[in-house]
Amino acid sequence: MNNFSLSCIGCNSIFSITELIYECPKCGDLLEVLIDYRRIKAKLSKSGWRKRPISVWKYFELLPYQNASNIITLNEGGTGLHKCRKLGAFLGLDNLYVKNEGENPTGSFKDRGMTVGVTRAFESGAQSVICASTGNTSASLSAYSAKAGMRRIVLIPSGKIAYGKLAQAIVYGAQIVQVQGNFDESLKIVLDICKRNRQVYLLNSINPFRIEGQKTLAFEICDQLGRVPDYMVMPVGNAGNISAAWKGYSEFLNLGIISDRPKMIGVQAQGASPIFQAVKNSRKSIEPIKKPETIATAIRIGTPISWKKALRAIYESNGTALAIEDKEILEAQSLLARLEGLFVEPASASPIAALKKLVRDGVIKKKEIVVCIATGNGLKDPEIVGRMYEKPIDLAPEAEIVEKFLGLSEAVSPRVI
Repeated sequence: MNNFSLSCIGCNSIFSITELIYECPKCGDLLEVLIDYRRIKAKLSKSGWRKRPISVWKYFELLPYQNASNIITLNEGGTGLHKCRKLGAFLGLDNLYVKNEGENPTGSFKDRGMTVGVTRAFESGAQSVICASTGNTSASLSAYSAKAGMRRIVLIPSGKIAYGKLAQAIVYGAQIVQVQGNFDESLKIVLDICKRNRQVYLLNSINPFRIEGQKTLAFEICDQLGRVPDYMVMPVGNAGNISAAWKGYSEFLNLGIISDRPKMIGVQAQGASPIFQAVKNSRKSIEPIKKPETIATAIRIGTPISWKKALRAIYESNGTALAIEDKEILEAQSLLARLEGLFVEPASASPIAALKKLVRDGVIKKKEIVVCIATGNGLKDPEIVGRMYEKPIDLAPEAEIVEKFLGLSEAVSPRVI
């Protein structure tokens, strides 16, 4: 792994990629993986990587691992980039795409980061992996660590997680602990445990190896579109995904594979919007929200761990951030499903809700190319459908009654050709 190193985003200290650290030992700030562009460019030029099937590991020269035989994979990545013509026409956009990360093995974008993170844990010799989660991370960690044969531990905020996500962690055999508090309090406990016990490997997005897998989202979009989009609109919870996508575009730019980068737009729920509040007020830091509340459980986070990286992505790209009401999120979820046949969890619909405002305010123009990221499958949170939509009507088991209810009571003769 000589092509990679770890760097602190605060004090710029450099560390070996093999060190088992999650934050800077000198100043406590976040770490990120640096690549040696000269060496990587030389490797890519000889690899024929463009001809490989699209997936996370298509880009393995750009991912830090020691041995290909150690890779823990469930064939993640290669998710569909759906051109949404009807939804685009409704919103006033000619070139609207939705990258559906719900097509990943456990139904969310987390699988991209987890394949690299669990591979790193396996290579480090850790016996157990652990995370705090609002749902998707727990499902992904549990699946990949089951594949690796490692003990899996999940801390969740009590009563604050969609059962569709928790069910996955249960069936994958995770040891689940509910913490009487919110996500941020659960994450603090996880960090403390990992500092005390080196055999327990941390797999929240503070882990820079997680971000390495997630950056392949940007690589795939470039490959699928054949160019860089003008805008990339993403839900923001703990802020790792928007940070990772910006890192991916930046690496492709520095390698000469692309010549530009998109404007990054981060979308949060109104009741959990510290990134939005910072951007709105042109601040370089966030003010944590102590009791975040939103129906979109995947982004119900008041103190996103990767806020510095997220603000960097937004500011460097000349992008912006929005906060959306829960009602708007649910309307967008229904709109995407009914116009395009894409059923996504509430958090994943927040970019669609944001587009209404962005187009209305003239931020995004009709002809510009826009990619929205749907981070998770709608089946992750089926309870919301039961609560928000009308239940099917009960009718007697007679064709005439059903026909009358459906407005089909007048028989139509078959057409003779």
